[in-house]
Formats: sequence, structure tokens, C-alpha cells
Amino acid sequence: MSQLKIFNTLHREKQPFVPIEEGKVGLYVCGMTVYDYCHIGHARVMVVFDVVARYFKYLGYEVKYVRNITDIDDKIIARAAEAGEDFTDLTKRFIDEMHQDEASLNVLHPNEEPLATNSIDSIISMIETLIDKGNAYAGPNGDVYYSVESFDNYGQLSGRKLDDMNAGERVEVDENKRNPFDFVLWKSAKPGEPFWPSPWGNGRPGWHIECSAMATCCLGNHFDIHGGGMDLQFPHHENEIAQSEAATGETFVNTWMHNGFVRIDDEKMSKSLGNFFTVREVLKKYRGEEIRFFVLSSHYRSPLNYSDESLNEARSALERLYTALRGVTPIANEVKSDYVERFEAAMNDDFNSAKAISVLFECANEINKLKADNPELAAKTTSDLLVMAEPLGLLYQNPDEFLQSTTGSDEAISNDDIKAKISLRLEAKADRNWGLADQIRDELKEQGVIVEDKGQETTWRRE
Repeated sequence: MSQLKIFNTLHREKQPFVPIEEGKVGLYVCGMTVYDYCHIGHARVMVVFDVVARYFKYLGYEVKYVRNITDIDDKIIARAAEAGEDFTDLTKRFIDEMHQDEASLNVLHPNEEPLATNSIDSIISMIETLIDKGNAYAGPNGDVYYSVESFDNYGQLSGRKLDDMNAGERVEVDENKRNPFDFVLWKSAKPGEPFWPSPWGNGRPGWHIECSAMATCCLGNHFDIHGGGMDLQFPHHENEIAQSEAATGETFVNTWMHNGFVRIDDEKMSKSLGNFFTVREVLKKYRGEEIRFFVLSSHYRSPLNYSDESLNEARSALERLYTALRGVTPIANEVKSDYVERFEAAMNDDFNSAKAISVLFECANEINKLKADNPELAAKTTSDLLVMAEPLGLLYQNPDEFLQSTTGSDEAISNDDIKAKISLRLEAKADRNWGLADQIRDELKEQGVIVEDKGQETTWRRE
């Protein structure tokens, strides 16, 4: 098997993965800020790093996957105020909704899911360390800031240099800061806002310090992989490196992974731009597995262009794969097939799910050819297909259930009505009433149901 290589944003190249501790992987991913429903951009993060964790397990690693939840920030406070509810009630509700979306997408739950509000003591301790080391200071307004000039390697992840960055670029100019790119570690409390006591007065943590505290508490000062969306590379992840390495004196992360944007009309999808689709909205038209397939049909670092056309293609693709599985009971293949070897080669090349999926289709085509002539080999090849699909989180449903299910349209004909019509058609065929049999088949096709006769067996699927 080829060695796994991952594109490391820090070094801007694919590098062989070498774990810090043999046989184990520590993975941290920046999770959701829970003040609203998850959108498709969030779904991409969920699915991409779910596959990363699954594939490491497939390779035999013991994986500790940590994905945090930001449950306190300005947007959460504002949304709770608008709704007239306590911020904890708001965040609990949207955490529950996030977990529902996660389940719909067949995303496995992380090993740990720390909350920022449960990490206050660790956050305060890290800030105290940074102040003691001269990397942070209390401003005249009561906020505590990180001094970017105190960290020699600031900008290493994004390739930016402080001297080249202009004040006001992606950061607010603030007279309380010594340098415009200094960032807040602790925000002093404003009237009516939630707060926690600290050595600098009542307040709450800044966003960047939350992740450093949660990551190091869960995975240690130095761990293998940190992931997240490409938009977090600067300033969030850059700031994480600066404050973590200054506080601990150790390398923070070996490999940085960033997934590309989801785009609509060549513009990044985001809540701030108002051009987003929530997972809930898309699930009204498409199944969770179809959304998952759509996400994986492009390499994780490439832009992902959202459209109904792309999701319809994902639906058709899954129908082809499930049709190949239909009617075959898999038999474990004792020898690793060429299909599995090529699948692994694709995944070992920076988790190239798009190329890996192409191997699944070659395997499915082979199954269709073998079904009639060599059922035993078809069963072994079916096992290969399922082995490859598992780390992608695909083909986990019963083929008949997938092919006969609907996305919940009120206008769709029910399964019971379909079965009743097919029974009438079988009776017509038994009576050699071919005209009626064809009429029933055509009526079902008009309602989006494909009836297929194979020998003495009749099967059906939704179109």
C-alpha cells in the first residue's frame, strides 16, 4: 500500500503522514458556532473530516477526533437577546439541531465535543501564562490582548508578514491595542451580557483562545492534525498557533488541513452574505446520503459548487451504485482486489474522494456484468464495493430501501400504492393481458417509478 500523504497548509505541499505516536492520530477540527441551523458549508466540514477520521480507522489507527462547539460569542448573545431567551437555551437548542443534521448526513459523532463555556478555567489559565511570558497585556478598556509582535513566527500559516499587512485589513483598528493586529483574549463584560469572573474582571473569552485551550486540553500541547474551513486559516488558525506555541513552548500542530469553500454563483456561501442553504432546507428535497455524496464528489480542497443539478447527479450516481448491490449477498474477499488497492491509492493521495468514488463505479459495473454469469465472484466484488464505501460513509442502507424511498414529497405515490399496482400488473401478465401490464408500467413511470423485469423477478425503484 502507498503511504498516506496530506497537503499541509503550513508547508504548502503534500507530505507523508507520520504520527507523533505510532498507531495513533489526534485530530482537532473547529466546529460550529451554535446560533442558527447548519448550512451546506458546515455540512462540508462535517463530512470531510468525518471521512478523514473514518479513513484513519480503516488504516488501523486509533483515532481521537475532537470537534469543538463555540457556545458563547457576539452573534449568540445578539440572537438570544432577539429571541428573548437565555443564551444557554438558544445554544442547547441549536446543538441538538446540529446533531440531527449530523445524523442525517451519516456523520459519526466525534470522540470529544468540548464546549467553550465548559473550558473557562483552562482559557483563563492559558491567558495568565501568556501575560506572565510577555505575550499578552491588559488594555485600558479592560480587555486582554495578545501581542502579535511578541511571536516571531506570526504569519507562518497564511504566509503573511506583519510589516506587509495594513491596519484595518480583516481586523478592526482599535486604539486600545498596541498593534492593530493584536487580538482579544478576554473581553470585559458589557451591561446585560453573560460573564465569568477572571483576574481581569468579569468578562468572557475571545474566539481564538477558546480553540487553543480546548485543543490542548483534549489532545495535549502537540498533536497530529488540525482542520477546518479555508476561511479560518487567517486570522483564526494563525492566532491559534501564536498563542498556543507561546503558552506551551512546543509545536502546536504538525499538519494543517483546510477544506475549500462551498460556492453559489461563484460566490462563497456564508450566513454573513445571506446566500446560504441550511441542511434542513436541502433535506426537504434530497436525502442525507445524496448530500454526502455531493460533498465527496469533489476533492476537499477544491471549491464545491452548489446546485440542484449537482445534487440530482449525486442522486443518480447513488442509484447506480445501489442498483449494483441489489439482489447480491456479499462474500468477504480473502485477497485484496485491484479495486481496493486503487481505492486506497486514491485516498492515500490527500484523501482524494473524487478519484476514490470513480473506483467504486468501476467496481459496480463489474458486479452488474458478473451477476448472471458468475454469482460467487459478483458476491466477492460486492464485498469489495462495501469495504471501499464504508470509510466514505456511503452505501450503508439496504439497496431496496434506498431505491424505493422518497424525500417526503406529498405528491409522491406511496410504496403501498406502488406494490398494489405491481400486484395488478403481475396478475395481468399471468392472464397474458400484455396491454394492461404495459399500461400499469407506463402509469407508474409517469409517477416516477421504474418497474424492471428480470426473468421471473420484478423489481421497482423510484426515478
